[in-house]
Amino acid sequence: MRYLVYAMIALLVAVGVALLTLPDPGYVLIGYGDWSLETTLLVLLAVLAGLYLAVRFLAGLRRLPGRLLHWRRLRRERRARAALNRGLIELAEGQWATAEKRLVRHAATSDNALITYLAAARAAQQQGAHDRRDHYLRLAHGSMPEADVAVGLSQAELQMAHGQLEQALATLRHLRQIAPRHAYVLKMLMKLYQRLQDWQSLRDLLPELRRRKVVGEEELKRLNLEIHRALLELAARRGDLEALREAWGWLPRALAQDESLLVIQATQLQHHGLVDEAQELLRAAIRRHWSQRLVYLFGQLEGGDVGRRLDEAEAWLRDHDKDPVLLLTLGRLCLASRLWGKARAYLEASVQLAPTVETCQVLGNLLEQLGESDKAMACYRQGMGLVVGVPTLGKRGSDVLGRAAPTLPMAHAAVEAEPASEAWEEKPTGS
Repeated sequence: MRYLVYAMIALLVAVGVALLTLPDPGYVLIGYGDWSLETTLLVLLAVLAGLYLAVRFLAGLRRLPGRLLHWRRLRRERRARAALNRGLIELAEGQWATAEKRLVRHAATSDNALITYLAAARAAQQQGAHDRRDHYLRLAHGSMPEADVAVGLSQAELQMAHGQLEQALATLRHLRQIAPRHAYVLKMLMKLYQRLQDWQSLRDLLPELRRRKVVGEEELKRLNLEIHRALLELAARRGDLEALREAWGWLPRALAQDESLLVIQATQLQHHGLVDEAQELLRAAIRRHWSQRLVYLFGQLEGGDVGRRLDEAEAWLRDHDKDPVLLLTLGRLCLASRLWGKARAYLEASVQLAPTVETCQVLGNLLEQLGESDKAMACYRQGMGLVVGVPTLGKRGSDVLGRAAPTLPMAHAAVEAEPASEAWEEKPTGS
Protein backbone atom coordinates (compact mmCIF):
# COMPACT_ATOMS: atom_id res chain seq x y z
CA MET A 1 0.00 0.00 0.00
CA ARG A 2 2.83 2.35 0.83
CA TYR A 3 4.58 1.75 -2.48
CA LEU A 4 1.33 2.27 -4.36
CA VAL A 5 0.99 5.69 -2.79
CA TYR A 6 4.58 6.53 -3.72
CA ALA A 7 3.91 5.47 -7.34
CA MET A 8 0.79 7.62 -7.53
CA ILE A 9 2.69 10.64 -6.20
CA ALA A 10 5.50 10.08 -8.73
CA LEU A 11 2.99 9.79 -11.57
CA LEU A 12 1.26 13.01 -10.56
CA VAL A 13 4.58 14.83 -10.37
CA ALA A 14 5.55 13.53 -13.84
CA VAL A 15 2.24 14.64 -15.30
CA GLY A 16 2.61 18.06 -13.69
CA VAL A 17 6.12 18.54 -15.02
CA ALA A 18 5.01 17.44 -18.53
CA LEU A 19 2.18 19.93 -18.52
CA LEU A 20 4.49 22.72 -17.44
CA THR A 21 7.10 21.96 -20.07
CA LEU A 22 4.71 21.23 -22.95
CA PRO A 23 4.53 24.89 -24.28
CA ASP A 24 8.29 25.24 -23.96
CA PRO A 25 10.26 22.00 -23.43
CA GLY A 26 13.40 24.03 -22.73
CA TYR A 27 16.95 23.55 -23.97
CA VAL A 28 19.90 22.01 -22.19
CA LEU A 29 23.49 21.94 -23.49
CA ILE A 30 26.19 20.02 -21.67
CA GLY A 31 29.72 20.27 -22.99
CA TYR A 32 32.98 18.64 -21.89
CA GLY A 33 36.09 19.01 -24.00
CA ASP A 34 35.22 17.99 -27.57
CA TRP A 35 32.01 16.42 -26.37
CA SER A 36 28.63 18.14 -26.13
CA LEU A 37 25.14 17.00 -25.34
CA GLU A 38 22.03 18.81 -26.41
CA THR A 39 18.58 17.84 -25.13
CA THR A 40 15.37 19.26 -23.77
CA LEU A 41 14.81 19.87 -20.06
CA LEU A 42 12.02 17.31 -19.95
CA VAL A 43 14.24 14.54 -21.31
CA LEU A 44 17.05 15.45 -18.87
CA LEU A 45 14.66 15.26 -15.93
CA ALA A 46 13.32 11.93 -17.16
CA VAL A 47 16.86 10.54 -17.48
CA LEU A 48 17.82 11.74 -13.99
CA ALA A 49 14.65 10.24 -12.50
CA GLY A 50 15.40 6.94 -14.24
CA LEU A 51 18.96 6.90 -12.94
CA TYR A 52 17.71 7.59 -9.41
CA LEU A 53 15.17 4.80 -9.60
CA ALA A 54 17.78 2.40 -10.97
CA VAL A 55 20.18 3.18 -8.11
CA ARG A 56 17.39 2.72 -5.57
CA PHE A 57 16.41 -0.58 -7.15
CA LEU A 58 19.95 -1.92 -7.08
CA ALA A 59 20.36 -0.82 -3.46
CA GLY A 60 17.06 -2.52 -2.60
CA LEU A 61 18.27 -5.74 -4.23
CA ARG A 62 21.41 -5.60 -2.12
CA ARG A 63 19.40 -5.24 1.13
CA LEU A 64 16.80 -7.81 0.11
CA PRO A 65 18.35 -10.87 1.90
CA GLY A 66 18.59 -8.97 5.19
CA ARG A 67 15.04 -7.69 4.88
CA LEU A 68 13.83 -11.18 4.10
CA LEU A 69 15.58 -12.59 7.16
CA HIS A 70 14.14 -9.81 9.33
CA TRP A 71 10.66 -10.48 8.00
CA ARG A 72 11.00 -14.22 8.69
CA ARG A 73 12.28 -13.53 12.21
CA LEU A 74 9.34 -11.25 12.98
CA ARG A 75 6.98 -13.88 11.61
CA ARG A 76 8.51 -16.59 13.83
CA GLU A 77 8.32 -14.33 16.87
CA ARG A 78 4.66 -13.57 16.21
CA ARG A 79 3.92 -17.27 15.89
CA ALA A 80 5.91 -18.01 19.06
CA ARG A 81 4.01 -15.36 21.03
CA ALA A 82 0.71 -16.73 19.77
CA ALA A 83 1.80 -20.26 20.71
CA LEU A 84 2.86 -19.07 24.19
CA ASN A 85 -0.47 -17.33 24.79
CA ARG A 86 -2.45 -20.34 23.60
CA GLY A 87 -0.22 -22.76 25.51
CA LEU A 88 -0.68 -20.85 28.76
CA ILE A 89 -4.45 -20.93 28.25
CA GLU A 90 -4.36 -24.70 27.67
CA LEU A 91 -2.13 -25.11 30.72
CA ALA A 92 -4.67 -23.21 32.84
CA GLU A 93 -7.46 -25.39 31.39
CA GLY A 94 -5.62 -28.57 32.37
CA GLN A 95 -4.78 -29.69 28.83
CA TRP A 96 -1.27 -30.71 29.84
CA ALA A 97 -0.17 -32.70 26.79
CA THR A 98 -1.51 -30.20 24.26
CA ALA A 99 -0.02 -27.29 26.16
CA GLU A 100 3.39 -28.95 26.36
CA LYS A 101 3.52 -29.67 22.62
CA ARG A 102 2.38 -26.20 21.67
CA LEU A 103 4.83 -24.48 24.01
CA VAL A 104 7.86 -26.55 23.02
CA ARG A 105 7.19 -26.27 19.28
CA HIS A 106 8.12 -22.59 19.09
CA ALA A 107 10.14 -22.17 22.31
CA ALA A 108 13.53 -21.98 20.58
CA THR A 109 12.45 -19.01 18.44
CA SER A 110 10.49 -17.22 21.14
CA ASP A 111 11.68 -13.97 22.65
CA ASN A 112 10.13 -15.31 25.90
CA ALA A 113 11.98 -18.63 25.91
CA LEU A 114 12.44 -18.61 29.70
CA ILE A 115 8.71 -18.33 30.38
CA THR A 116 7.90 -20.83 27.64
CA TYR A 117 10.23 -23.53 28.99
CA LEU A 118 9.07 -22.97 32.58
CA ALA A 119 5.45 -23.39 31.49
CA ALA A 120 6.39 -26.53 29.52
CA ALA A 121 8.09 -27.89 32.64
CA ARG A 122 4.88 -27.43 34.62
CA ALA A 123 2.89 -29.18 31.90
CA ALA A 124 5.32 -32.12 31.94
CA GLN A 125 5.14 -32.23 35.76
CA GLN A 126 1.37 -32.62 35.62
CA GLN A 127 1.82 -35.63 33.35
CA GLY A 128 4.36 -37.24 35.67
CA ALA A 129 7.13 -36.82 33.07
CA HIS A 130 9.86 -35.70 35.44
CA ASP A 131 12.72 -36.33 33.02
CA ARG A 132 11.14 -34.00 30.47
CA ARG A 133 10.41 -31.52 33.25
CA ASP A 134 14.06 -31.40 34.28
CA HIS A 135 15.10 -31.12 30.61
CA TYR A 136 12.87 -28.08 30.11
CA LEU A 137 14.25 -26.52 33.26
CA ARG A 138 17.79 -26.91 31.95
CA LEU A 139 16.73 -25.32 28.68
CA ALA A 140 15.11 -22.47 30.60
CA HIS A 141 18.35 -21.84 32.48
CA GLY A 142 20.32 -22.01 29.23
CA SER A 143 18.02 -19.46 27.58
CA MET A 144 18.74 -16.92 30.35
CA PRO A 145 21.59 -17.95 32.69
CA GLU A 146 21.17 -14.83 34.81
CA ALA A 147 17.68 -16.06 35.82
CA ASP A 148 19.20 -18.79 38.01
CA VAL A 149 17.03 -17.94 41.02
CA ALA A 150 13.78 -17.89 39.03
CA VAL A 151 14.50 -21.26 37.43
CA GLY A 152 15.63 -22.74 40.75
CA LEU A 153 12.49 -21.60 42.56
CA SER A 154 10.30 -23.12 39.85
CA GLN A 155 12.27 -26.34 40.10
CA ALA A 156 11.94 -26.45 43.88
CA GLU A 157 8.19 -25.78 43.69
CA LEU A 158 7.70 -28.61 41.20
CA GLN A 159 9.85 -30.98 43.27
CA MET A 160 7.90 -30.19 46.43
CA ALA A 161 4.59 -30.64 44.61
CA HIS A 162 5.72 -34.11 43.51
CA GLY A 163 6.98 -35.03 46.98
CA GLN A 164 10.67 -34.96 46.01
CA LEU A 165 11.52 -33.26 49.27
CA GLU A 166 15.20 -34.17 49.46
CA GLN A 167 15.79 -32.92 45.90
CA ALA A 168 13.87 -29.74 46.72
CA LEU A 169 16.01 -29.25 49.81
CA ALA A 170 19.20 -29.51 47.74
CA THR A 171 17.79 -27.01 45.22
CA LEU A 172 16.80 -24.50 47.89
CA ARG A 173 20.10 -24.78 49.74
CA HIS A 174 21.88 -24.01 46.47
CA LEU A 175 19.61 -21.01 45.93
CA ARG A 176 20.30 -19.78 49.43
CA GLN A 177 24.02 -19.84 48.69
CA ILE A 178 23.62 -17.66 45.60
CA ALA A 179 20.80 -15.49 47.01
CA PRO A 180 21.03 -15.59 50.83
CA ARG A 181 18.67 -12.64 51.32
CA HIS A 182 15.94 -13.72 48.92
CA ALA A 183 12.69 -13.67 50.90
CA TYR A 184 10.85 -16.26 48.82
CA VAL A 185 13.77 -18.70 49.00
CA LEU A 186 13.64 -18.39 52.80
CA LYS A 187 9.86 -18.85 52.83
CA MET A 188 10.06 -22.01 50.73
CA LEU A 189 12.81 -23.35 52.99
CA MET A 190 10.54 -22.68 55.96
CA LYS A 191 7.69 -24.66 54.38
CA LEU A 192 9.99 -27.47 53.36
CA TYR A 193 11.51 -27.81 56.85
CA GLN A 194 7.96 -28.01 58.23
CA ARG A 195 7.09 -30.81 55.82
CA LEU A 196 10.32 -32.64 56.63
CA GLN A 197 9.75 -31.96 60.35
CA ASP A 198 13.34 -30.76 60.52
CA TRP A 199 12.65 -28.61 63.57
CA GLN A 200 16.29 -28.02 64.39
CA SER A 201 16.99 -26.46 60.98
CA LEU A 202 13.76 -24.50 61.15
CA ARG A 203 14.73 -23.11 64.56
CA ASP A 204 18.09 -22.02 63.13
CA LEU A 205 16.25 -20.32 60.25
CA LEU A 206 13.97 -18.29 62.53
CA PRO A 207 16.33 -15.31 63.07
CA GLU A 208 16.69 -14.85 59.31
CA LEU A 209 12.93 -15.11 58.81
CA ARG A 210 12.45 -12.39 61.41
CA ARG A 211 15.23 -10.19 60.01
CA ARG A 212 13.92 -10.37 56.43
CA LYS A 213 10.27 -10.09 57.55
CA VAL A 214 9.37 -13.16 55.54
CA VAL A 215 6.26 -13.78 57.66
CA GLY A 216 4.17 -11.58 59.91
CA GLU A 217 4.74 -11.23 63.63
CA GLU A 218 1.75 -13.39 64.59
CA GLU A 219 2.78 -16.13 62.18
CA LEU A 220 6.30 -15.95 63.57
CA LYS A 221 5.01 -16.42 67.12
CA ARG A 222 2.90 -19.39 66.06
CA LEU A 223 5.84 -20.93 64.22
CA ASN A 224 8.14 -20.36 67.18
CA LEU A 225 5.71 -22.18 69.48
CA GLU A 226 5.25 -25.03 67.00
CA ILE A 227 9.00 -25.54 66.67
CA HIS A 228 9.77 -25.66 70.38
CA ARG A 229 6.76 -27.84 71.15
CA ALA A 230 7.91 -30.29 68.49
CA LEU A 231 11.46 -30.32 69.84
CA LEU A 232 10.20 -31.03 73.37
CA GLU A 233 7.86 -33.77 72.12
CA LEU A 234 10.66 -35.31 70.07
CA ALA A 235 12.93 -35.44 73.11
CA ALA A 236 10.04 -36.89 75.14
CA ARG A 237 9.40 -39.66 72.59
CA ARG A 238 13.07 -40.56 72.62
CA GLY A 239 13.19 -40.50 76.40
CA ASP A 240 16.33 -38.38 76.15
CA LEU A 241 16.65 -36.26 79.29
CA GLU A 242 19.63 -34.30 77.99
CA ALA A 243 17.82 -33.46 74.75
CA LEU A 244 14.82 -32.44 76.82
CA ARG A 245 16.90 -30.06 78.93
CA GLU A 246 18.61 -28.68 75.85
CA ALA A 247 15.28 -28.05 74.09
CA TRP A 248 13.94 -26.30 77.20
CA GLY A 249 17.09 -24.20 77.44
CA TRP A 250 16.56 -22.97 73.89
CA LEU A 251 13.10 -21.65 74.73
CA PRO A 252 12.69 -17.89 74.38
CA ARG A 253 11.63 -16.20 77.60
CA ALA A 254 8.18 -15.44 76.22
CA LEU A 255 7.53 -19.13 75.52
CA ALA A 256 8.76 -20.39 78.87
CA GLN A 257 5.32 -19.56 80.32
CA ASP A 258 3.30 -21.33 77.64
CA GLU A 259 1.02 -23.87 79.31
CA SER A 260 1.37 -26.58 76.67
CA LEU A 261 5.16 -26.47 76.86
CA LEU A 262 5.15 -26.42 80.66
CA VAL A 263 2.91 -29.49 80.71
CA ILE A 264 5.26 -31.39 78.41
CA GLN A 265 8.34 -30.44 80.41
CA ALA A 266 6.83 -31.16 83.82
CA THR A 267 5.36 -34.48 82.67
CA GLN A 268 8.69 -35.61 81.24
CA LEU A 269 10.60 -34.52 84.34
CA GLN A 270 8.26 -36.66 86.42
CA HIS A 271 8.69 -39.52 83.96
CA HIS A 272 12.44 -39.37 84.58
CA GLY A 273 11.91 -39.36 88.34
CA LEU A 274 12.63 -35.65 88.78
CA VAL A 275 9.41 -34.91 90.64
CA ASP A 276 10.84 -32.14 92.80
CA GLU A 277 12.18 -30.35 89.71
CA ALA A 278 8.79 -30.66 88.02
CA GLN A 279 7.16 -29.38 91.20
CA GLU A 280 9.39 -26.29 91.28
CA LEU A 281 8.76 -25.63 87.59
CA LEU A 282 4.97 -25.72 88.04
CA ARG A 283 5.03 -23.76 91.30
CA ALA A 284 7.06 -20.92 89.73
CA ALA A 285 4.80 -20.83 86.66
CA ILE A 286 1.59 -20.78 88.73
CA ARG A 287 2.92 -17.97 90.92
CA ARG A 288 3.61 -15.86 87.85
CA HIS A 289 0.31 -16.62 86.16
CA TRP A 290 -2.62 -18.56 87.57
CA SER A 291 -3.45 -21.55 85.40
CA GLN A 292 -6.02 -24.22 86.21
CA ARG A 293 -4.33 -26.58 83.79
CA LEU A 294 -1.02 -26.32 85.64
CA VAL A 295 -2.75 -26.54 89.03
CA TYR A 296 -4.41 -29.75 87.87
CA LEU A 297 -1.04 -31.16 86.78
CA PHE A 298 0.46 -30.04 90.12
CA GLY A 299 -1.94 -32.45 91.85
CA GLN A 300 -1.12 -35.26 89.40
CA LEU A 301 2.57 -35.38 90.35
CA GLU A 302 3.45 -38.61 92.14
CA GLY A 303 6.17 -38.95 94.74
CA GLY A 304 8.50 -36.22 95.90
CA ASP A 305 7.69 -33.88 98.76
CA VAL A 306 3.88 -34.21 98.87
CA GLY A 307 3.60 -32.28 102.15
CA ARG A 308 5.34 -29.28 100.64
CA ARG A 309 3.05 -29.38 97.62
CA LEU A 310 0.03 -29.51 99.93
CA ASP A 311 1.22 -26.50 101.93
CA GLU A 312 1.81 -24.54 98.73
CA ALA A 313 -1.58 -25.43 97.29
CA GLU A 314 -3.38 -24.52 100.51
CA ALA A 315 -1.68 -21.12 100.40
CA TRP A 316 -3.28 -20.58 96.97
CA LEU A 317 -6.73 -20.92 98.59
CA ARG A 318 -6.48 -17.37 99.91
CA ASP A 319 -6.92 -15.96 96.43
CA HIS A 320 -8.63 -18.88 94.65
CA ASP A 321 -10.94 -20.45 97.22
CA LYS A 322 -13.72 -20.91 94.66
CA ASP A 323 -11.60 -22.71 92.08
CA PRO A 324 -12.91 -26.30 91.64
CA VAL A 325 -9.67 -27.46 90.02
CA LEU A 326 -7.60 -26.24 92.94
CA LEU A 327 -9.97 -28.01 95.34
CA LEU A 328 -9.63 -31.25 93.33
CA THR A 329 -5.84 -30.87 93.47
CA LEU A 330 -5.97 -30.32 97.22
CA GLY A 331 -8.15 -33.40 97.59
CA ARG A 332 -5.63 -35.48 95.68
CA LEU A 333 -2.71 -34.14 97.72
CA CYS A 334 -4.56 -34.90 100.95
CA LEU A 335 -5.24 -38.45 99.72
CA ALA A 336 -1.51 -38.83 98.99
CA SER A 337 -0.81 -37.54 102.53
CA ARG A 338 -3.46 -39.93 104.01
CA LEU A 339 -5.52 -37.03 105.32
CA TRP A 340 -8.87 -38.61 104.52
CA GLY A 341 -11.11 -36.07 106.23
CA LYS A 342 -9.50 -33.06 104.59
CA ALA A 343 -9.48 -34.84 101.25
CA ARG A 344 -13.22 -35.49 101.56
CA ALA A 345 -13.94 -31.87 102.45
CA TYR A 346 -11.96 -30.51 99.51
CA LEU A 347 -13.49 -32.97 97.04
CA GLU A 348 -17.05 -32.26 98.23
CA ALA A 349 -16.42 -28.53 97.91
CA SER A 350 -15.14 -29.06 94.38
CA VAL A 351 -18.20 -31.10 93.43
CA GLN A 352 -20.48 -28.37 94.82
CA LEU A 353 -18.70 -25.69 92.76
CA ALA A 354 -18.42 -27.53 89.45
CA PRO A 355 -19.15 -31.27 89.42
CA THR A 356 -17.16 -33.33 86.92
CA VAL A 357 -17.03 -37.04 86.22
CA GLU A 358 -13.48 -37.28 87.53
CA THR A 359 -14.12 -35.42 90.77
CA CYS A 360 -17.21 -37.54 91.45
CA GLN A 361 -15.20 -40.71 90.82
CA VAL A 362 -12.37 -39.68 93.14
CA LEU A 363 -14.82 -38.67 95.87
CA GLY A 364 -16.85 -41.87 95.36
CA ASN A 365 -13.74 -44.02 95.72
CA LEU A 366 -12.87 -42.25 98.97
CA LEU A 367 -16.41 -42.61 100.37
CA GLU A 368 -16.46 -46.27 99.43
CA GLN A 369 -13.17 -46.86 101.27
CA LEU A 370 -14.55 -45.00 104.28
CA GLY A 371 -17.43 -47.47 104.33
CA GLU A 372 -20.12 -45.02 103.21
CA SER A 373 -21.36 -47.15 100.32
CA ASP A 374 -24.69 -45.36 99.86
CA LYS A 375 -23.03 -41.95 99.57
CA ALA A 376 -20.41 -43.42 97.28
CA MET A 377 -23.10 -44.87 94.98
CA ALA A 378 -24.89 -41.53 94.94
CA CYS A 379 -21.62 -39.86 93.94
CA TYR A 380 -21.05 -42.41 91.18
CA ARG A 381 -24.59 -41.86 89.87
CA GLN A 382 -23.96 -38.11 89.80
CA GLY A 383 -20.80 -38.70 87.80
CA MET A 384 -22.63 -41.01 85.37
CA GLY A 385 -25.19 -38.28 84.81
CA LEU A 386 -22.40 -35.97 83.71
CA VAL A 387 -20.91 -38.39 81.19
CA VAL A 388 -22.98 -37.10 78.30
CA GLY A 389 -21.86 -33.59 77.31
CA VAL A 390 -19.41 -32.96 80.17
CA PRO A 391 -15.85 -34.33 79.64
CA THR A 392 -13.64 -35.42 82.51
CA LEU A 393 -10.61 -33.63 83.84
CA GLY A 394 -8.49 -36.60 82.88
CA LYS A 395 -6.74 -36.95 79.55
CA ARG A 396 -8.45 -33.87 78.18
CA GLY A 397 -8.66 -31.84 81.35
CA SER A 398 -8.06 -28.62 79.45
CA ASP A 399 -11.57 -28.93 77.98
CA VAL A 400 -13.13 -28.01 81.32
CA LEU A 401 -10.38 -26.24 83.19
CA GLY A 402 -11.34 -22.83 81.89
CA ARG A 403 -14.94 -22.86 83.17
CA ALA A 404 -15.94 -20.25 85.71
CA ALA A 405 -16.99 -21.62 89.10
CA PRO A 406 -20.28 -20.56 90.72
CA THR A 407 -20.30 -18.53 93.90
CA LEU A 408 -20.37 -20.90 96.89
CA PRO A 409 -18.98 -20.88 100.47
CA MET A 410 -15.24 -20.90 100.83
CA ALA A 411 -13.59 -24.32 100.64
CA HIS A 412 -11.40 -23.82 103.67
CA ALA A 413 -14.56 -23.07 105.67
CA ALA A 414 -15.77 -26.55 104.77
CA VAL A 415 -12.46 -27.99 105.90
CA GLU A 416 -12.63 -26.14 109.23
CA ALA A 417 -16.14 -27.53 109.79
CA GLU A 418 -14.82 -31.10 109.75
CA PRO A 419 -14.16 -33.11 112.95
CA ALA A 420 -10.78 -33.25 114.63
CA SER A 421 -7.70 -34.14 112.65
CA GLU A 422 -7.53 -37.59 114.26
CA ALA A 423 -10.78 -38.49 112.56
CA TRP A 424 -9.50 -37.12 109.26
CA GLU A 425 -6.37 -39.21 109.38
CA GLU A 426 -8.27 -42.39 110.10
CA LYS A 427 -7.29 -45.11 107.67
CA PRO A 428 -10.08 -45.87 105.17
CA THR A 429 -11.86 -49.16 105.50
CA GLY A 430 -10.43 -51.75 103.19
CA SER A 431 -7.35 -49.73 102.24
